[in-house]
Parts: sequence; structure tokens; C-alpha cells
Amino acid sequence: MALRVSVIGSGYLGTTHAAGMAEAGWEVLGVDIDEAKVAALARGELPFYEPGLGDLVRKHVAGGRLRFTTSFEECGSFGDVHFLCVGTPQRPGELGADLGQLRFAVESLAPHLRRQCVVVGKSTVPVGTAERLAAMLATTAPADGDVELAWNPEFLREGHAVEDTLRPDRIVIGVQSEIAEKVLRELYVRQLRAGVPLVVTDLPTAELVKVAANAFLATKISFINMMADLCEATGGDVTALADALGRDDRIGERFLHAGLGFGGGCLPKDIRALAARADELGVPHAATLLREVDRINLGRRTRMVQLAVEACGGNILGKRVGVLGTAFKPRSDDVRDSPALNVAAQLQLIGAHVRVYDPVARSTAESQYPTLEYVSSAVEAAADADLLLHLTEWQEFLDLDPCDLDGVVARKYILDGRNALDAERWRVAGWNYRALGRP
Repeated sequence: MALRVSVIGSGYLGTTHAAGMAEAGWEVLGVDIDEAKVAALARGELPFYEPGLGDLVRKHVAGGRLRFTTSFEECGSFGDVHFLCVGTPQRPGELGADLGQLRFAVESLAPHLRRQCVVVGKSTVPVGTAERLAAMLATTAPADGDVELAWNPEFLREGHAVEDTLRPDRIVIGVQSEIAEKVLRELYVRQLRAGVPLVVTDLPTAELVKVAANAFLATKISFINMMADLCEATGGDVTALADALGRDDRIGERFLHAGLGFGGGCLPKDIRALAARADELGVPHAATLLREVDRINLGRRTRMVQLAVEACGGNILGKRVGVLGTAFKPRSDDVRDSPALNVAAQLQLIGAHVRVYDPVARSTAESQYPTLEYVSSAVEAAADADLLLHLTEWQEFLDLDPCDLDGVVARKYILDGRNALDAERWRVAGWNYRALGRP
């Protein structure tokens, strides 16, 4: 079956999924209302940083398998399968998800669906959203009963999105009929033949899978950060504790690294949206747990600021602070809800002179916090610094030789917000090294 695929939304998720579908052999049309973005993607230019994705987009744009448009009419007539890949950000001033982009996408697409097709949600949504969208399609699409809604949550990790798209660890599809299941099995035939597990479920379960996964990972991170507080209070070492816990097969070592906590465009807003939905559904104990996870996570940023003030003798006013990293994680230029950038901004707010360096995320950070001083290297960030902060674990920082900063800093004191540097190496080089949850 020669299926043609449209992908609505050309942001991070949509562009990655469109390129992945093209790489799988399908003819793909990307759709977005942003004319400038569509024009850039048509030239093979990405509006964000993701390793390997630019090459994949350029390959299939040049080969003609991947195109981009602003026309929903063209999208409706083109696609046999329409993926919804728009953003569902946190509502301003609230915990719940803003579904405005998703509703707009369905309202714009539905009038042009005049033949049998499957509309597939990939966006992360509150449970129950799919049911409402299915009802919307049933009343507004000219094809009526020949349009079916399915849900296929994404599990992309920023910095590894291409690998996660081409070789996922599982595929989850929520369907209402054998027809939609057959179509999605055909779309993912390459991955299924390669042995990728397929989980077929109903719509509500498929909606819950992504937010449940993110909530569990966030809980694991906040748990080890809670233990970091106990280690600081007792003289314990949270890195040794995490190592011991991670060797238990029931627990595992991944996401068990104490430090500055999580950020980005997924985990924070997803646990808040799930808490809000739990309240709406009358499950308050679930909301209580998720809010505590969020509280612990945000508290790590405050604790890092406290440590910085302590390291400067209790008064950071006028002190020079070098910050290594602004992205919320390495291999990404994403600074949404970035713990690193938040700490840098807090320190500036209380009077520190903050100089910041990130290998990739300078422009995105500057757009959010233009008053910080941005420099072009780690050495520049460290120049004359009374204190150095390691806040995003880029490989460049892990490889940094502390001896290279001899004579550069005013004072050899580093706070490792990610517990990722080699503490002994820095101490042997004459540095005062301190990290969250360690002696």
C-alpha cells in the first residue's frame, strides 16, 4: 500500500516525525501556518538544533520525498494518514495543558477530509482529549464515518530524536478499529520487522502512556534529589548512594543522577498537566504526588543559588560568576524551563556579575534572558571569576582540563550542578570542588 503521509506542525516533534516517515520510504507533506518556517524547511534549514536531523531533512527534501506547505486544503487532498504534531504547552498562569494549537489543527484540517483517512494524534495531551477530537471530526469532516482518529504517542529524547524515531524502543497505538490498526502497522512495517515491540491499546490508555512515562521519570529524578538533601544533612555521598541503588535491577541506574533537576519542554509541563487532569477526574492523591515531585525539582535551583552564595562567603553582591551551560540538557539548544538558565538569572538578580557560555544554546538563551553576559568559550566565562558553576553536562565541559584555567579565574572554586565532573581531578588541580548531595 503506497500510503501518503501528512504531518501537521513543523516544530521539533513534527519535523522529526516527517523526516522519519520519509526515511521509512513514505511520501510526506509537512504542514505549518508559519510561512517563514515552511520556506526555511523547504530549503533544508532547521529552526532549532538537533544532531543529525538537518542532514535527514535535506536528504529527503532534495530527493522529493519530503515537502512542506501552509495549505490545509493541499494537506487534506494529499494524505491517507494525517499526524497531529503540534505543541500542547502549559496554559499561562495555570497547570493544565493549552490545547489551542491542537483544536486549530483539527478545525483547519477537517473540512478538507473528503475521503477515507486516519487522523493520528502524536501530541502529548490530557486523557480524554482524543474522544473530544474524534467527535469534532465526526461532525465537521465531509467524509464523516470514513475518517477515524487514532493515537500514537511520541517518546523522543531531545539530542537523540533521530535515533528514537528510526529505532524506537516501542511503538504504542491507540485505535478504535482494525482498519486504523492495519494502516499504522503498515506505516511502521520497517520498525516492526526489525523487532520493535508494538503495543495496541484503546485511546485513553495511549494518551496516558506518554504522560505516565514522563511522570515516572520525573519522580525518579526528584527521589534521588530528595536523597541528596539527606546526604548533605548527614555527610553522605549521593553519587555512591545512586550507584548502589542503580545496581538493583528493579530500580536501574538511568535517571538516578542527583543534581540540578529536570527542565525542558516536556517533563515539567507534562507532570503539571497530569496533576491538573487528576484533580479534574477526582483523583487528588495522584495530583498531590506530582506536585511534590515538581516542588522538589524546583527546589534544586534554589539550593544551587544558596550554595553559590555560601561559596562566596555569604555575600554574592558584585562577585564574578562564570556559568557553564544554559540548555536544559546537552545536545540541545532548548532553554525552556532550563534549570541552568534559571540559576544564572537568579544569581544576576541578587547582584552577581554573571558571564555565561553554552556551546549551542547561546541564541535561544539570549532571547529569553538578554541581560545576561554571553561569551564564546568556557575560558571566557571563567575569566576573573570568583566562582565557576557547571550547570549543563556538555561533553566539552566534562573534558575541560582544570589546569587550563590556572591564572584565568580569580579563585579556584567550582560548583558542579550536575554531579558529572571528575571531583578528584579538579581537587588535585587545586580547586575547591562542591556538588549537590556530596561532602
